[in-house]
Amino acid sequence: LAYRELNHVVETTRAIGGGVVVLDAHTGEVLALANAPSYNPNSRTRIDPARRRNRALTDIYEPGSTMKPFTVAAAMEAGKIKPSTVFSTDGGRMTIGPNTIHDAHAAGSLTVEQIIQKSSNVGTAKIALMLEREYYWNFLHSVGYGELPRTGFPGEAAGRLRPWKNWVPIDQATMA
Repeated sequence: LAYRELNHVVETTRAIGGGVVVLDAHTGEVLALANAPSYNPNSRTRIDPARRRNRALTDIYEPGSTMKPFTVAAAMEAGKIKPSTVFSTDGGRMTIGPNTIHDAHAAGSLTVEQIIQKSSNVGTAKIALMLEREYYWNFLHSVGYGELPRTGFPGEAAGRLRPWKNWVPIDQATMA
C-alpha cells in the first residue's frame, strides 16, 4: 500500500523519484522502506541504473522543517530560551541582507512552543541567530548531522554540515 501511494505521488507531482522510510520511534529500527520508481530485478532487459538506486539511503535530502526542533533544543540547552519565551514573528517576514524569510501563515508574537506548532520559519530563524555559530554547529554535529547514519545498508550517504566558520547570518537563519 505504501509503495502504491508513493508511486502515485511521484507520478502526479512529476517528481524524478521518491522514497519513504518508516522507523520504530523507540528503537530506530527500519520497519519499511520503499523507493519509486522501482524495477523488477527478475527482468534484466533495459534496467535503468537510476531505478536500481536506493534513493531513501543514497540520496541527500534537505531536512526542511524537521530542523526546527533541533534548533530549539540547541537554544534551550544553551540556556537562551524556554518554551514560554515569546518572539515577534514580524508578520511572517524577516529580512537579512537582500534575503527575506517568509512564514507560510503570518502571525504576531509566538511562544517557542507555538513557533514549533505553527512551523514558523521567522521564529526559528530568530532563535538560531541567538546561538554562536560554533555552538550551533557542535550541537547539530553531536546529534548526527553531517555523519553517516550507520544503518548497515549499503550505499548510505552522509549528510552535509558545512563548517561553521563559513556561515553568514542568512545561512544560520535558513538552516534553522
